[in-house]
Amino acid sequence: LLAKLLSGKMRLILSDKDVRIFEHCPAPVEQILLEQGINPLEVIVSHNGKLLPEDTIIQGSDEVRIIRIAHGG
Repeated sequence: LLAKLLSGKMRLILSDKDVRIFEHCPAPVEQILLEQGINPLEVIVSHNGKLLPEDTIIQGSDEVRIIRIAHGG
């Protein structure tokens, strides 16, 4: 039943293991991050263990992981 409800919707898995559902797909990675209030300069996004550039188009049934990166001096 859960699989049917999530069909066509993308799952975003955040660094803190929180899961968000994004329904406006297909969409570029950068747009998805901005709509979720996530600064694209502070994270990397992966799908099936591969890093995705910001202009990658994400499909509705995809599951992507958002990894916050630490930076500074």
